[in-house]
Amino acid sequence: MTSEPAVQVPPRAVPRSAFVWTWLPGSSEPVVAGRLDRVGDEIRFQYGRTYRARADAIALYLPELPLGAAPIAPAPGLAMAGAIRDGSPDAWGRRVILNRTFGGRRQDLDEARLDELTFLLESGSDRIGALDFQQAADRYEPRGGGQASLEELIESAERVERNIPLSPELDQALQHGTAIGGARPKALIVDGETKHIAKFSSSTDIYSVVKGEFLAMRLAALAGLAVAPVRLVEAAGKDVLLVERFDRTHAAGRWHRKALVSALTILELDEMQARYASYEDLAEKIRLRFDEVPATLRELFGRMTFNVLVGNLDDHARNHAAFWDGNRLALTPAYDICPQPRTGEEASQAMLIRGRERMSQIRTCLAAAPQFHLDEATAIATVARQVEIIGENWLELCAQARLGEVDRKLFWGRQFLNRFAFYGLEGAAAPLAERAAYWREHNA
Repeated sequence: MTSEPAVQVPPRAVPRSAFVWTWLPGSSEPVVAGRLDRVGDEIRFQYGRTYRARADAIALYLPELPLGAAPIAPAPGLAMAGAIRDGSPDAWGRRVILNRTFGGRRQDLDEARLDELTFLLESGSDRIGALDFQQAADRYEPRGGGQASLEELIESAERVERNIPLSPELDQALQHGTAIGGARPKALIVDGETKHIAKFSSSTDIYSVVKGEFLAMRLAALAGLAVAPVRLVEAAGKDVLLVERFDRTHAAGRWHRKALVSALTILELDEMQARYASYEDLAEKIRLRFDEVPATLRELFGRMTFNVLVGNLDDHARNHAAFWDGNRLALTPAYDICPQPRTGEEASQAMLIRGRERMSQIRTCLAAAPQFHLDEATAIATVARQVEIIGENWLELCAQARLGEVDRKLFWGRQFLNRFAFYGLEGAAAPLAERAAYWREHNA
């Protein structure tokens, strides 16, 4: 029996450094903030002298990257600063980069063949937040930005999923979105003075994931949560979710970028430690470091309970973020509220809710309410309003999304207002289970 020949991986020079460019508040042009250097297994950051001399210079993030002349090593346990890692591509972006680098032979390769500096330098420049990474300090050359229709972007995403090399034109267009987080196919598009993240269906989807996210995001907005606006469109016979970007503004014909960091960075964790991220710890950070503390705590509590009510189990700490102005933090609009499949009733959230508990149940959320400075009555009223909004608007939104009967039955009562979420409610919270049961039957 003959074995398959080994894949010949083209040799690549491993970068030892990269320059960090940033858009300062109110500016439409980037400036060099400093340099990343590989030192052993770490990637260290050092601010540039010219940047430190600027009157408008801000720390890229505190307390992690304070302004100063000395090189800054990452915190113990981290390979690079979290605020820098937030600008690196996640699963989908890495897959596109690997397709470009190795001609689509993803199944034969290990991501370890490309290091973090390479991913920073190979991903598109229009990344989330206000950072970009360049090989030079004296000139800024944006990567990506090729124009393509939604149909062409869908075709290119499908080719990446099937490990088929991209044409140069489609490669350039799809590279534009490689620095956007998440594991599902997506790209960036510009519509006049608004930028969107376009999320596509995947060839592996067994139900309408895109429409499920549309429903959850629209219901969240109706429930009074601050969420990114979304639109559902169709291209090449497939559903596409357009999510308006909140880290870009357009003024006087120019684009401005807003700096932000993930909750994972705020909690001083990395991907290997993400299972320890908790809503309670994030609430504590809000009390210490955020603006508009009471309103922000209410908002985070509402997002937590809403995730439970619609079956969004993928509420990990990279799916929460905050704007950074050099001094204080402010919660960004919610994004990636996407119901997840479940095989049975029992489910758990990606982030801990109370103590070491993460079960997807409202009773656990209500027990954590004091950490959000909410009394029992206010916490119960928050959930009650969300239950009513979901129940009252479900059928109308399903009609808007043209959701098929099979998918509607799959979502309703399994993800949206799932029974497990209401188990164990007692006392003043017991009517929540009764109202959810009413709506499950009413909209069945």
